[in-house]
This record gives sequence, C-alpha cells and structure tokens, in this order.
Amino acid sequence: MIDEQVKQHDRYSVEIKVSFGARKKLKLNDFAFNIWMFIPNSLDVNRFNYSKSHFYRDLRTNIRLTTPVYLLRNIVWAENSPFIYLEKASRQIASQSSRTNLQEYEYQIKMFLSILKSSLRDEVTHINGVKPEDLDYLVVNFIKNVRVIFERYKDIYHIINVPHIDSKLMGSYLFGEEFMCNVIEKYSFILMKGIKNGHKQLYEKYKTPILSMVNEIIEFKKDRGYQVVDSEQKNISSDFVNRLGLLKKYAESHLYLNVKKRKDGVLTEQFLYSLAAGISMIFATIIAFSVQQQFGNYTMPLFVALVVSYMLKDRIKELARFYFAHKMGSKYFDHKIAMNINDTDIGWAKESMDFISDSKIPKEILQLRNRSSIIDATYKTDSEKVILYRMHMHIDREKLNSTSPYFFSGVNSIIRLNTSQYLRNMDNPDFTLYLPDELEGYQTTKGKKLYYLNLIIQKQNENQNELRHYRLVLNRDGIIRIEE
Repeated sequence: MIDEQVKQHDRYSVEIKVSFGARKKLKLNDFAFNIWMFIPNSLDVNRFNYSKSHFYRDLRTNIRLTTPVYLLRNIVWAENSPFIYLEKASRQIASQSSRTNLQEYEYQIKMFLSILKSSLRDEVTHINGVKPEDLDYLVVNFIKNVRVIFERYKDIYHIINVPHIDSKLMGSYLFGEEFMCNVIEKYSFILMKGIKNGHKQLYEKYKTPILSMVNEIIEFKKDRGYQVVDSEQKNISSDFVNRLGLLKKYAESHLYLNVKKRKDGVLTEQFLYSLAAGISMIFATIIAFSVQQQFGNYTMPLFVALVVSYMLKDRIKELARFYFAHKMGSKYFDHKIAMNINDTDIGWAKESMDFISDSKIPKEILQLRNRSSIIDATYKTDSEKVILYRMHMHIDREKLNSTSPYFFSGVNSIIRLNTSQYLRNMDNPDFTLYLPDELEGYQTTKGKKLYYLNLIIQKQNENQNELRHYRLVLNRDGIIRIEE
C-alpha cells in the first residue's frame, strides 16, 4: 500500500512524504511511484537548460523506517510496551557497559522517543476532532497517560545511576529526557489550541488541568537546566529552536536507513558503449579493406577512404551510443539506492528523471491534468513541459522483520523539491488592474500574477493503481499554496 502526504515545507519547497507499506505475509514487496510535473512554457524550463544534475540538486530524498504504531495508553500498559525494552536495555548497560549493550541502550531510548512523539501527535489529532461529549474521558486519560509516561521514564535514571556509567551514557538518557519534555509540552499546547478553536465553550474547563501539567514539566526543565521558551529573551528563544532541531535529529536518527547510491545499469551501459565502438570499427574496417582490395596499398583512393571512414566511424559511434542510451532510459533508472539496517540489506530503491512529450504521456494522466483549452490553443505543440520522476521501491519483508523486535510496516521516502529554479523567469507578482469610478472616472487595484505547477502522482503495486492531482500555486515570491 502506498500513501502520500503533500505539504509546503518552506517558502520555496514542497515536501512529499511517501509511505510504502509492505504486506506482512508477502516476502518481496515491489512498488512504483511516479510524479508527472506539468510546467508552464512561460517558465522556460526544458531539457536544454535544466539537466538531470540540476533536477537532483533541487530534489532531496531521505528514506527512513516508518515509526511503529502505538496508542498512547499502550506505551504504558501494553505487554510489548517500549518501556519493557528500554528498562531491559538500561539494566544490561548498568550491569555491563559493553559495546553491544551500549548500542541497544541508545537504540531503545531513541525508539521510545520516536514512538512517544508519533503517539502524542495521533492522540492529540484524534481528540481535537471528536464530539464534545467525548472530550472529558479522552482529555482525562491523555493527562493520566502522559504523567505516567513522564514518571516512568524518570525511573530509568535510578537504574543507570551507578558508578561505571560515564557522562556519555548518562548524556543519552538526558537527551531523551529533554526531548520527552519538549514534545509533551508542544502537543499539550496543540491540544489546548484545538479545544479552544473547536469547543470554545469547554476551553476553560480543560485549560486548567492541561496547563497545570505543562507548568510542572517546565519547572522540571528549569531544575534540570534545560532551555525553556522566554518571550523576554529573544536570543534564548533562537537557541531553543536550534536545540529543538538537534534533539529531533538525535531522537529520529535510528529510523533513517544506511543508503548507498550509485548509477543504475553501469555494466550494461559499458557493454552497449563497447558494442557501439565495435560497430563503428567494423564499418571503418570494411571500407578500408574494400578500397585496398580495389586500388591496392599506398594509393590516393585508399588514403581518402581511410580519412573518410575515420570521420564517419566517430559519428557512427556517437549515434550508436545515443541510440543505446535512449533504449536504456526506458528500462534503467538514474540511480540505484541500497537500503541497509545494521549490515542487513532490507531492499533497494531506484529513481529516474526525464523530460517527456505529450505523445508519451498515458491518456489517464492527461485526462486528470484537464488542461485548459486556451493553453493548447496558444501553444500548438507541447503546451507544457513535462518532467516524469520515477521511483521503484523493493522491500524484503523477512529481512525487515529480522532487524528489530518492533514491527515496522514499511519505509517512508521523504521527497523535498526546491522550486527556486522555476521562479527565475516569473514576472513581477503585482499586476495593475483598472476599474470604473463614478467620480474620478477610473481607479486602480492590485492583482497577483500567479503560476501553476501541476503534479499528477501515480501509485502502483499488486493491489493498487491510484492517481492524485495536486497544484502548486506560485509567484516570484515562492509558493503561495498547494491545492488538491
């Protein structure tokens, strides 16, 4: 199963989070994910001024494991609770600080933090969307479960507070503690905001207990010496934001896969290029032998024939290379990415980018694009430039299961596309418009010059073949909005 989330990451970048869910009972899972980018002709983005290297410079792809799914209450009470693994790893490192125990200890801290963040997000999103009569039970249990999680993590400190635990080992625990405080604080405020916006009449009832818990955590952070948000000290707020980013990278670092990217089809490419050289050499040799047999050695016709055959040989070689490269383009990808966890290969991914003409675009893609007739009337051929980005994902379910006691449903590919290069030929965003005025005769107003970048996303596996259409609305100042 493939799911995608498309959102604006910053002023110039769009982020596409693609989840590839591998079936539990299927050993080898294969997925195809394609993005058809329809770019207005007026932006002057084409194969001559926007090469593959330009595209991959603007495209950033990270591949990571999906976070195991836990209900917030199951983090505390379930039989396979993350605390069971974390407490076991903590006792092992307290008994013997070997390299294996150290790796397991840090791994379990990071897994707990990732699961907690994901569970808090899902729980708060759920509570903010329920009916008013369900709020009381859910908010009370949210506060109860968060308090228990907070206290139970603090109990880990008593397990590892032994003489041979050095500052590095203790630091891992403290990083986790600080991150835990920050995410609880963040999602508690998001919960308060959601209740205020959705159930304003009940806001005062739930604000006090939630805020009481948040204040306790903030006081705990101050006692520990962790940074807190202070509206009167701007430098501290900037440092706090930077610290949040570092802690987030620390907490999620174990989910990112070890990847090795290389060019796809290298051996086949070299073989075909050698074949092209051989074809050109056969041509030159046939010409030389034929003229030599007809006119003999050391003659002017043979000299001319050798020069001409040499000239044509290079052209034939380049034409053959171009032909084979074109044939390879449809069967091979630009890059092949090997995915690895703890020296275990769990699969691979391939990606490729090409400009394509309308004649090579499937009919269902063009129908979903639903191009305006005035665009086709203005540009008789190739009314838009089209980039096709392809990704093929292969996951070995058995090897993935063997890497951890946790169940990972699959992998996420986070694709981030920077649109800065598409903005360079855009007009001024402000456009003067006129309208009648009874007193002055006319008046002016400002219109906005907008451009539309259409994305058609195609998701395919053995049980799925879906299309989604998104539209990026841009002007010279960056991305205005994203429409589905």
